[in-house]
Amino acid sequence: MRILLSSVPQHGHLLPLLPLARAFRDRGHDVAVLTAAGMAPVLARQGLDLLAAGPLPDVLFAEVARRIGADPATNPTPDSVAEFFAGTRVDLTADEALAVTAEFRPDLVVAELCDYVGPLVAASTDTPVATLAFGPPLPPPFTDAMDAMARTRHEARGLQWRPSRWLLDTWPASMRAEEWRQPEGWLPLRPEAFREPGTESVKAAPSSRPRVLVTFGTFFSQPAQLSPLLRALSELDVEIVVTLGLAAQPEEFDVDRSRITFVGFTPMDDLLDGADVVVTHGGAGTTSAALSKGVPLVVLPQGADQFFQAERVAAAGAGIALLPPSQTPEATVAAVRTVLEDVSVRDSVGMIAKEIAAMPAASEVAETLEARP
Repeated sequence: MRILLSSVPQHGHLLPLLPLARAFRDRGHDVAVLTAAGMAPVLARQGLDLLAAGPLPDVLFAEVARRIGADPATNPTPDSVAEFFAGTRVDLTADEALAVTAEFRPDLVVAELCDYVGPLVAASTDTPVATLAFGPPLPPPFTDAMDAMARTRHEARGLQWRPSRWLLDTWPASMRAEEWRQPEGWLPLRPEAFREPGTESVKAAPSSRPRVLVTFGTFFSQPAQLSPLLRALSELDVEIVVTLGLAAQPEEFDVDRSRITFVGFTPMDDLLDGADVVVTHGGAGTTSAALSKGVPLVVLPQGADQFFQAERVAAAGAGIALLPPSQTPEATVAAVRTVLEDVSVRDSVGMIAKEIAAMPAASEVAETLEARP
């Protein structure tokens, strides 16, 4: 089979697809990934073929601002999110995507939840689509707005809009809202923390003090924003490990660097080893990885879908969510102290970790999709 995986060109969207891409490849299928050329280094290290199409997010955000005067990253509304993912990105990517995939002609398209380019390619070749969802389900106003806008892009090209045949779901059942109902074609998929192939696990050195991991992902790790928080955390008797994101440097942080360990882009699996609490923006990848390892969270959502993750973490008793304007350094320190001392939080997240471990692996889901018409 020829398997095309398609993603918005951001790490948080692309990385959840990679375990399934490797699983299909290891089972002998031809695999290619459709995303922007700027993601080539990530895919090259995975040994995966890239079909490059469309611009990177900076161009997309600028175009959304020009079109509707909104920023879907910091102020996500159904209209702005739909414009970014199903409007602007499709408009600026579709022609190139159709051209680069014409020769590949996939038998199956696997698109992450916010990618609407892959489904358009699938519609042009009458190919079935599986959608990979990461994080909790988006509220219907968001998905309805995105689907409605995507439908207009299909119709403009004379293509029929069709829903996905399968939903590959990495979110554990115990973290769902009570009103959730299992959709047709639902397949659970165990989330995997990202790791570069061929790298060995690096175990963290034992510590006599609790270890606090502070990670705000590849997009929200701004030194000016994080420095007051890190100074406040430094007053606790804890070990602090901070991820730098893609561009920040330790010297950019206004902190006592002797009290803090800064690390570059590091496998989340290694970072979580030995961690007692994660302070995070609540990105889907970080949240799933922490839950998988049984590490409680203090979530300070900054934008995008992070508010949905934060709400579900708090509802499940797996940590504490601090929403604006309560995201002060003092409130965060108090939340960290509470999570470290509250045994019930660790018990709750431990149960969620066991639940995630029992979900089907990527290889099992790949085998299931192979067998379905």
